[in-house]
Order: sequence, then C-alpha cells, then structure tokens
Amino acid sequence: MKHPIYMIVAADEHHGIGKNGHLPWKLRKEYKYFRDTTRKTDNPTKQNMVIMGHKTWDSLEPEFRPLPNRRNVVLTRHAGLTAEGAEVCTSIDEAIALADDNIEKIFVLGGGQIFKEFINDPRLTGVFLTKVHKTFDCDTFFPEIPSTFKEPQKLGSDEENEISYDFLLYTK
Repeated sequence: MKHPIYMIVAADEHHGIGKNGHLPWKLRKEYKYFRDTTRKTDNPTKQNMVIMGHKTWDSLEPEFRPLPNRRNVVLTRHAGLTAEGAEVCTSIDEAIALADDNIEKIFVLGGGQIFKEFINDPRLTGVFLTKVHKTFDCDTFFPEIPSTFKEPQKLGSDEENEISYDFLLYTK
C-alpha cells in the first residue's frame, strides 16, 4: 500500500526553521494551518500519520503530546526511548511501514536532521512549505528543495505580528 508522503515545514528567508529546539516565531494562524493540514482527510474513517524526530517530539509542550487526531511516530537512534502516546521507530522505513489501511496521508514534521535524510527520498510526494518573509536567528535549517520538484503552487497567504508568509505546495 502506498500512502502519499509530505513534508510540512515553516521556514524563513534563509531556510531557518528553529533555534535551540523551538520555533523562532509565534504565528497562531500558521500553526492552525499546520494543524488543519495534518489532520484533514478525504475519507472520514481514516486519519493521517505524523512522523517526527525525538527532538521535535521533545520540543512540543507536554499538553500537546501526542498531536491529537493523528497517529504519532517518533524517530530516534536511541534504543529504548519511550514517547507516551506515540510509536517509536529507529528508521524512516520502519516508520513508513507502520502506515496501514487506517492511514490516509503521512506527514514528516522534522526536525532538521529528518528533513535532510528524507528530502531526496523517491517516496516523497510533496512539501508543504510556509515561506516566512523575514529572517530569524536560527540554528536549524530546511534543506534546498530538489529540482525534481515543480514550481510551487501558492495555496494562500497571511500576515500576523507584522510578518507575512505564503503557503506553498511543491510536488514532483
């Protein structure tokens, strides 16, 4: 069974996505877009899966773990790691293999290392990129989107806290 696999990320003008394990901005409408995109299914009897590294899992506030209404999978190299409410895997292949008939789409949430490992994977269907039109002090970055992807489709735009951003979808 093949499930569509997407990355979903917000990045600044220099591809920055994080600083010290946290997002460098507070954009409530962008978070709502992330939540709605990763939850929405065409078939109401199914749900989506989210795959994230253990640092991303740890960066979530405890009251938001696991991300509700999605099957949560945490990737780690640390044998024996537990993540209450999530399944733990040691490889991307193992995580994807968990997607059964109840899963509609898979979303890779990051962080930086997971994105780097997966950006050239032939199974990747697309990238939902929120392009934040500002530069922030970041220590984690999103990789360049390969030329195998088409020009992005603009899904919308928004602005808050004097920061504008575009919702883009890259597909192959």
